[in-house]
Parts: sequence; C-alpha cells; structure tokens
Amino acid sequence: METLELSDIQGYIVRGYKHMMYSRYVLLNITDPASAKKFILEQSEHIMSVAGYSDTNCLNIAFTAEGLRALGLKEPNIQNFTREFREGMTTPHRQRLLGDFDSSAPTEWIWGGPNNEAVHILLMVFGSNKDTAIEYYNQLSSQYTNLGLKEVFQIDGQTLPGNKEHFGFRDGISQPVIIGSGRHSHGDNCIKPGEFLMGYKNEYDVFPDTPVLEETQGDTTLLAGDAAGSGKKDLGRNGTYMVLRQLKQDVKGYWTFLNEKTKNPDGTVNAKESAKLAAKMMGRWPSGAPIVKWPDADPIEKLSTEEALKCIDDNDFNYQAIDNDGLKCPFGSHLRRTNPRDSFEDNDSKESIKLTNRHRIIRRARLYGDPFEGSPTNFTPEGEVGLMFTCFNADISRQYEFIQYTWANYPKFKQLYNDPDPIIGVREKPAEGTEQIFTIPGQPVNKYITGLQSFVTVKGGSYFFFPSVSAIKYLTTI
Repeated sequence: METLELSDIQGYIVRGYKHMMYSRYVLLNITDPASAKKFILEQSEHIMSVAGYSDTNCLNIAFTAEGLRALGLKEPNIQNFTREFREGMTTPHRQRLLGDFDSSAPTEWIWGGPNNEAVHILLMVFGSNKDTAIEYYNQLSSQYTNLGLKEVFQIDGQTLPGNKEHFGFRDGISQPVIIGSGRHSHGDNCIKPGEFLMGYKNEYDVFPDTPVLEETQGDTTLLAGDAAGSGKKDLGRNGTYMVLRQLKQDVKGYWTFLNEKTKNPDGTVNAKESAKLAAKMMGRWPSGAPIVKWPDADPIEKLSTEEALKCIDDNDFNYQAIDNDGLKCPFGSHLRRTNPRDSFEDNDSKESIKLTNRHRIIRRARLYGDPFEGSPTNFTPEGEVGLMFTCFNADISRQYEFIQYTWANYPKFKQLYNDPDPIIGVREKPAEGTEQIFTIPGQPVNKYITGLQSFVTVKGGSYFFFPSVSAIKYLTTI
C-alpha cells in the first residue's frame, strides 16, 4: 500500500470536519500580489492537514486559475493544469455539460459568473460553533484587508443534527475511502489515491495529469519531483481539484410536487406515500437507510436506536444480486445514477465496480440559510436555503463532469429514455416537446411520474486548485 504524506495534504479532502458545526466560505480577489503572498505565507502555518487536529477551528485554502496568474505563476506553468480548471466553469461548452441554463445560467450567478468580480482565492474557515468560526474569520479578515486582498463574497454554512440537508434527507453517507488515508471501508469502496490526489497512481494504475513546472520560478526546493519521472518539479503533488457550487433548494416546490403526485382521492396529503416517492427518487429514506435494503418503509420508524444507527449509515451494498431489475431502488434514482456500484450499464458485477470506481468523487457539503429539515408536512423555510456543494477529484472531466453530464443530466440511462436525475438533472425549461419523467420499475408494468420540475438552482460556482501545504508555501515565493 502506497504511503500518503498526510501532513502535506489539506485535511478537508479526507475529513468532513463533522465536529466543526459552522463554517464561513470567503471569496477573495488579489489587489496587491506581494502583500497577498505575505498573508498566505503566514496562514500556511495554520492550514489544517489530514494529520493535524483541532477541536475549535481550522482553515483550508484554494485558488482559481486566475488567482494563480495574479500571484505571478507564469503561463507555461499554468498551461500544465488541466483544461477544465484553466477554462473555468462558465464556458459555453461547460455550461452545456453541467446543464447551467435558465435560472442557473452563469449570467444569473451572484458570484463566479461572467458578470461578477473575479474570484482568486477561497478561504474555508471552520469552527466548532458559530461564535468560534466568526471569531476566527474576524481575526483573518483584519489581516487580509490590509494585505492586498479584497473580499468578493462570503457565505456561512453549517451542519444540521443528523447531517440532514434541507429537503430532509441524511447526507454525506456514500463516500469513497482513499487507500492509505487511515480511513476504512469495505473493499469495493476503497479507491486508489490517484483518483483524488495528484502524485499517486489512480484506478488505471497510472499517475494522473499534474501541473509540473514547465518553467522554473520561485523556491522549487519546496516541491517534490514528478512521480511519473519527467524530472520536473510537481506543483500538484498531494493536491487536487475542488469543485464548488452554491445550490439553492426549493424545498416548498419539492414537497408540494411530491404531495400532489401522491395525494389521496379526496385531495388531502398522503404523507407516507409522499415520503416513499421522495425516497424512490433519492435512493435512500430521509433517515439515510438505503431503499434497496428497505424498499417498503423507513426502518428507523420500527428499529431500536442501536439498530437504527446501523441502517442509516449503511453503505455496504450492491445492486445486481438483490435488485437487478430496479424494483426496489429505481435505476433513475439519484443514488443509483451517481454511483451505479455493480450495475454499470450491462457489465458483470466485477467489471461494473471497476468502471464505477473510475468516476467517483469525494463530496462535502455545508448548508446555508436558516436551519430547516423539510418533510411532506413541513416545507416552508424562512428565506433562501441551499447548500454549498463541494467535491474533490484529480480529474474534473472524468469524475465530476462525467457524473453530472453522463449520469445525471443525460435522459438515457440504463433502460430509461426520458429520465434525467430527478434531483440534480431536471431542466427548468426543457426544449419544446421534451418529456421529463421518473420511472418506477414494476411488475407487470412500470409507473411513471410525469412533469418533473427543477428544484435546485445554481447561484454560483468555480473550479479551484486545492494545493498541498508545501505548494501553498511555494506559491508565496514566485
């Protein structure tokens, strides 16, 4: 097993910081590169690594391509980053891939879009509670405002009890484990580090593309050599790419739609059937229990506390042996689409897992807006609510973009033909004549939920380079 340099890897890649209940994401623009480097260098000593720990607060940092240019990284070195990162999230091609149209179009974004001020740096400030997080942020902002950095946007995020998101579902369960990270999981879920970290071999048994220095600049003694043997210094080692998207959730619209599709003959709400349809679309019950194991009802309602804890975080399952026909967990459910496990197209179980594991991402999410947990009878939060979706991957195109375009947005999936992902793939204004449905396989006939609506709106987003601790220090020397 390859040994990972855990003290050089920023901690948020491996650890979800569940004990850090509050966070503030701060987007910065560099106005004075020399001064900004002083701030970055000072904070590099406080970056939380995988090997580090704090029970009060922690800090991580990321950079856009424009941010690296603003710091002085030369264009030949910028060009060795992947095309997706260099071009950013808002090109016409990327807009089509990600489905960012209508209200989610980049021209409508409040940050990160073509009509917004440029984002160069992201500070991710975490605290064990709100007061601790804000106090830490205040300490940082009192420094960077005098050191060549201008605040473009900030948003607070938090974690709800039971790790619920605003629609009411337990989140963050199905996560891959990086081999060598010190975390443990069942065998199918353990992924080679090169899928998430540059400088290590991936599931293809090759080193992922990494931004080696094409032209020498700065103190290169801070960087390791390219593990692939090019002889060049590797700016990417122990780092990765980070996707950040602010997603507004229409909780009222979501549960109103589900209630309407499952209402009683007299027009009243059938909360049980509404929650069941929601679970079919999601692939898990609100508690987090997978419907492939409990297809009829949320087991948390009948189990003891100890038994319930085992089922709500249950991630040890596949599909072919127990649900090859999608009768328990529909093929089009959000869970099954974005992680097909052993049912990747028409491959056998072993080959399916092998292929699926080449498209995994490590997901992180923080909720914004007032704390709210939706349900069939409770669906009107105060003000806007949503989540700051974050994911890590060493290959944005093959991992995040593939999942979003091929598995979520594309309506032809497995045996389906008009079915986008019901949670993140539905178009707000589909092309004329286009039908968007959710298919529930059945015997002898399928059931179809027609007229799917979009309940998630993109408010902002960007691709970031999430460097190693040593690479952060190196950037201050260029």
